[in-house]
Amino acid sequence: MKTKLLAGLVTLTSVLSLTAFAPSNALAETVNAQDKKQQPNIILIFADDAGFADFGFQGSKIMKTPHLDSIAEQGVVFSQGYVSDSTCGPSRAGLMTGKYQQRFGYEEINVPGYMSDNSALDGAEMGLPVDQTTMADYLKGQGYKTAIFGKWHLGSAERFHPLNRGFDEFLGFRGGDRSYYKYPENITSINNPDDIMYDKQLERGLGHFEEREEYLTDVLGKAAADFIDRNQQDPFFIYLAFNAVHTPLESEPDDLKQFPQLSGKQQELAAMTLAMDRATGYVTDKLKSLGLADNTIIVFTNDNGGPTDKNASSNAPLAGTKSNFLEGGIRVPFIMSWPAKIKPNQQFDYPVSTLDLLPTFVSAAGGIETVTDSDGVDLLPYITGNNKARPHKQMFWKKETRAVIREGDWKMIRYPDRPTELYNLANDIGEQTNLANDQPQRVISMYKDLFAWELTLERPRWLLKRKFEKYDMDRMDKYRLPASQ
Repeated sequence: MKTKLLAGLVTLTSVLSLTAFAPSNALAETVNAQDKKQQPNIILIFADDAGFADFGFQGSKIMKTPHLDSIAEQGVVFSQGYVSDSTCGPSRAGLMTGKYQQRFGYEEINVPGYMSDNSALDGAEMGLPVDQTTMADYLKGQGYKTAIFGKWHLGSAERFHPLNRGFDEFLGFRGGDRSYYKYPENITSINNPDDIMYDKQLERGLGHFEEREEYLTDVLGKAAADFIDRNQQDPFFIYLAFNAVHTPLESEPDDLKQFPQLSGKQQELAAMTLAMDRATGYVTDKLKSLGLADNTIIVFTNDNGGPTDKNASSNAPLAGTKSNFLEGGIRVPFIMSWPAKIKPNQQFDYPVSTLDLLPTFVSAAGGIETVTDSDGVDLLPYITGNNKARPHKQMFWKKETRAVIREGDWKMIRYPDRPTELYNLANDIGEQTNLANDQPQRVISMYKDLFAWELTLERPRWLLKRKFEKYDMDRMDKYRLPASQ
């Protein structure tokens, strides 16, 4: 581990002293004041269960997302942005580590009740292994103030807590979903990790549970803006992990009124998306008012494809939904801005992944040499045009016997209950024409590469109940045709 001398005036003894008292779960890297001044602030805004098409910058004529659209206009829209899994927990594990989560056994969702009885771990014990270095660990090691606001879903036990994984501040909830409104005090159970409500409660710091009266999406956006205000003199990293637009479908009455032409789930979705955009505006407005906007990287993306049947989300023009490996399950809206470095109004058409965000952020912070184990790439040379190649030659997805390999524009899907499928996404984005029988040698070659990748993975730490595996396959069949806008 390298340690920079503070402007050449700090003795070796003092540097070692600083290192000795650094947090054990962060990279002990000192950064001098001049370096800090030049480092960009980094804000990662992460939606939950949003549809591929449900934003203005993605072409929606229904949703009202002016603040997110502005971020897109100021930077780059990735037309082929991917997550590492089609469900919440594994996708977030890949995001936070910059690694295929299957490499450390995080292959299935981590929702109590969904796991097989054969699983060694369940409930609060299902979490991101503590030997994995997180995005926050890396950036904290580069001198950043770090915070998470919103959904964690990477383990409810205390050792998995965000404050033990590189974050300085936390306001959110440990689990996978919760109400957007205050829970009654008589149904919360602060000290019982086995209770279903334990990981749903709003928590400030570690163990300080405090429900708020205000609509949760607004609470999270305002908390992020307040953190910026308090840390404007230092480089900061904010992970703003909205639970919007995940169920339950709950929205503010005034937001519903903005969509009188809609009804039911679609109206609720539009209202919740509007609230998420408004909360994003709290953040961008604060950056502008403090003169921080130019040197701040903002990324907005989503954890998986929209679960159309649950929240009326649209993945048009893609087939499939959350929980399956058709494009509608793994391709997501994905934008990035950094006015000081990235030209506005760009579209990047090669495939990229949320696995790329960790090395990209750490590179921008000046510490890319500290990232020695990542499946992602630094996207900045590609965005700026210094590298014209594809960021990824191959990409992979896996959940038990289901698996995918993408090589160039070719995508092969392996199933447990039907023949292999092969698509050329360059001219078949909706995955309607299976070319496996026409390309047998390509299928064999891709099968071999997929198997070689699988040999590098750990066995899953927990397993999904078979009935949910069938549910995933049934949903894929139901949404096999591309969604309409």
